[in-house]
Amino acid sequence: MVEAKSVVPIEIGRANQHDVKIRWQDGHESIYAARALRLACPCAACVDEVTGQLRLVERSVPQDVIPVKIELVGHYAITIHWSDGHHTGIYPFEMLRRWKGQG
Repeated sequence: MVEAKSVVPIEIGRANQHDVKIRWQDGHESIYAARALRLACPCAACVDEVTGQLRLVERSVPQDVIPVKIELVGHYAITIHWSDGHHTGIYPFEMLRRWKGQG
């Protein structure tokens, strides 16, 4: 289980042209590959709300997809506007911190 204080980001931005970086209150830094993060979108269009089955077809996401805009959702998550036009996913901080990603 992740401690509550560790799921508080103090900086959210880009790690480079493609990837997303979050620096957490406990000093940990996570880097998420843009395409992997896009493929992990938890929205109802990408994941069936009832069954949890993946709806998103991996080949439909461009290899060079990038975050165009990252916005806070309250004090618990971010939403990302992707270069492929997708923008309905809400990525809770707890999910992001637990996710192994690249960091």
